[in-house]
Amino acid sequence: MRVARATPGTLFGSGKVEELGQRMKAEEIALVLVDGPVTPVQQRNLEKEWGVKLLDRTGLILEIFADRARTREGVLQVELAALSYQRTRLVRAWTHLERQRGGFGFVGGPGETQIEADRRAIDDQMIRLRRQLEKVVRTRELHRAARRKVPFPVVALVGYTNAGKSSLFNRMTGAEVLAKDMLFATLDPTMRAVELPTGLNVILSDTVGFISDLPTQLVAAFRATLEEVLEADLVLHVRDIAHPESAEQAADVGDILTSLGVDPGIPMFEVWNKLDLVDGIARNAILDRGRSDFVFPLSAVTGEGIAPLIEAMTEALDEQRQVTTLTVPFEDGRRRAWLHEQGVVETDIPVDEGHHVTVRWTARQRARFDGL
Repeated sequence: MRVARATPGTLFGSGKVEELGQRMKAEEIALVLVDGPVTPVQQRNLEKEWGVKLLDRTGLILEIFADRARTREGVLQVELAALSYQRTRLVRAWTHLERQRGGFGFVGGPGETQIEADRRAIDDQMIRLRRQLEKVVRTRELHRAARRKVPFPVVALVGYTNAGKSSLFNRMTGAEVLAKDMLFATLDPTMRAVELPTGLNVILSDTVGFISDLPTQLVAAFRATLEEVLEADLVLHVRDIAHPESAEQAADVGDILTSLGVDPGIPMFEVWNKLDLVDGIARNAILDRGRSDFVFPLSAVTGEGIAPLIEAMTEALDEQRQVTTLTVPFEDGRRRAWLHEQGVVETDIPVDEGHHVTVRWTARQRARFDGL
C-alpha cells in the first residue's frame, strides 16, 4: 500500500494503524517491512501499537548485508553502516533511558544523559571500525598498486542487484563464486584472471549489486568495494533483461556510477543477461537491439551470446602489437622466461651472446619487460 501523506507520529493515520494491527494479529505477523524511510519515533510507536518488529528500507538492506558479508572488509563495512544508522535512531523510548534525567531536571527531559552516553559509545566504536577499515583499505590499495605494475587491464562487472553478475563472472572465469537468485548475494569484491583469445590476460572484478535509493550510510561505507570500478579499463553493465523494470534499474546504476565519480570516458558495454528467460517477440527484439554497438544479449546460465562479448572485450582491450627482435643474455633467464609466459615469443634462437628472441607484443608488455 502507498501512503499519500505521512503522519509524523505513526506514519499512517490512526484508523489505518488500527486496521493493519487487527490484520497482523489475525495473521500472526511478527515482522513488518516498510519500503521507505521510517523515523525513530514512528518505528517506536508502530512497534508498540502492533507488537511486532518493524524495519524500514535501510534497516532491511543492512540486515541483508550483515547476512551476506564474508570477508573482514565486508564485515567491517556492514558494522560501520549499521552503527551510523543506529546513531540516528536513539530516541527516549527505552525503559532504561527513563532512569536518568538530563540537565538539572527542568532543562532536559528524562533519559537525555543516557542517550548522550549511547551516542558517545557508538561514536567510539565507529572510530575504532574506521581505523580497522583504513588498514584493510590500505592493503587493498597495495594490491592495486601491485597490479598496476603488472599491469593487466581490469574489467569491472556492475549492475543492479540480482542481475546475474556472479553467474556471468563464473561462466567467464570458471570460478565458483556464490551466485543465487537473491538480493546482494555478492558483497565482497572478487577477482580472477581471464585469458582472452589473443593471449592477453585481464582481471575480471565482480562487485556489489546496486539498488535504487541506496541509503547514504551505505554509499559512504561501501565505496571501497566499488573502487575497482573507478580504476577499470572496461566496465560491463550487467542488466536483467527479463525484469519488467530493467530500464529503471539501468538508470539507477547510471546515477550511482556518476555519483561515485566514474570517468565517463571509460568504455562500457551493456550486457543484457537472462536471455534464457525471454522468448517470442520480446526475444527477437532484444537480439535485434543487440546487433548494435556495445550491447550484448546473452545468458550466463546457458552460455548463449558469451562468444561475441569475449570478442568485443578482446578488441577493446588488446592493444596494437609490434614485432621486435631482442638479444637476451644467457644469464638473463628470468626475463626470457617471462616473455614465454606472456605468449609473445615468435622465434627463440640461441647465439654466442645469448638468445635472439623475436616477439610480437604490446607497448604495455614492452614497458613491463623493461622494468624487470
